[in-house]
Amino acid sequence: MKRNLHILYAISFFEGMVFYSSVSTLYRQAVGVSVFQMTVIETVSWGLSFALELPWGIVADRIGYKRVMVLSYGLYFVSKIIFWRAGGFSDFLVERVLLAIVVSGLSGVDSSFIYLSAGEEKSQRAFGVCGALETAGVLASTGVYALFLGEDLRLAAFLTVLSYLAVFVLTFFLVEVRPAERDRRAGLRASVDILKDTLKNRPLMRLVLAFALFGETGHMVTVFLNQLQYTKAGLSYTAISAIYMVMTLTEFATVFSEPLTKKVKARGMGLVFFTLSAAACIALALTADPVLSVAGVLVLSVSSALLSPLAAKLENDAVTVADRATALSMGALAADILAAGLDLVFGWLADTALPLAMLFGAAVILAGGAVFLRAVRAEKAES
Repeated sequence: MKRNLHILYAISFFEGMVFYSSVSTLYRQAVGVSVFQMTVIETVSWGLSFALELPWGIVADRIGYKRVMVLSYGLYFVSKIIFWRAGGFSDFLVERVLLAIVVSGLSGVDSSFIYLSAGEEKSQRAFGVCGALETAGVLASTGVYALFLGEDLRLAAFLTVLSYLAVFVLTFFLVEVRPAERDRRAGLRASVDILKDTLKNRPLMRLVLAFALFGETGHMVTVFLNQLQYTKAGLSYTAISAIYMVMTLTEFATVFSEPLTKKVKARGMGLVFFTLSAAACIALALTADPVLSVAGVLVLSVSSALLSPLAAKLENDAVTVADRATALSMGALAADILAAGLDLVFGWLADTALPLAMLFGAAVILAGGAVFLRAVRAEKAES
């Protein structure tokens, strides 16, 4: 469905236009929120996501994916308004609670929407294009912040509200790819069987675990801990924003995920980029040099960009039931459990000593790489 893909591409672009993204940690610190409090908020958010993952997945397979997209992005828009007006810990907590509802609502649904709209053969390319356009949005908004907004964090948050208003409006023009289930009672009974089948789906569960370990570490380092690393290296707010804008360019690497996978295969991709990312975390733990700090975060950013389309494709390929959103939500549920624990550890270690958090990240990524290689070997043996 070309129309859906065009709309999804536009949504990806506007979703990336978070004008405060390069200074999000500093934005929170400016109103008195500590790093540990941020991770507490993240943990509460992940815990709520954990509770809502399966209900949202079942609901999506019952009422249709488009309705869930509209509802979720509507709440996303509201959460950005709260972030814009936030004045302390409690406000940011409410914002993250709403975001947890959004994340659990979109989990599995947005991926399924892209996968079913593009088709299996073209899905990795579609995931890559969505990632590249989201990056373009990030780059455009970061450029505006660096050139025109300076340290006006409130204006950056307001402009983000406008971006998510555009996203919300665009969802109304999507064409449904999963009609609502007419026999809801039969569907609810079948959901129990679907959950059992998904739990027995070892290839899917292994892939989810591997990419959850990698993804949450990459998220913490490139979104939260990187700013602390840059500050430790003596970089100013303006320099951090400029670096972030340059760093964002590397995320266009998503479009190269499919061609690179064809050359080195999925196993080769995992072996290279899990290893490189772990090495980058170790380097960040051992240095306060600004150039090496930027290089370490750069490696993690590129690795995440190249692996994310592959992760989305492999997980969708591994689904064996018709109720795709429910199955993927089950996988996301496992990822939420891991994220909740990892975020607390990262926050505690970062407040204690930033290098300890980076070394912990290296260990987590190596564990994820081992699980990924086992999943790929098992899949190859079964085929």
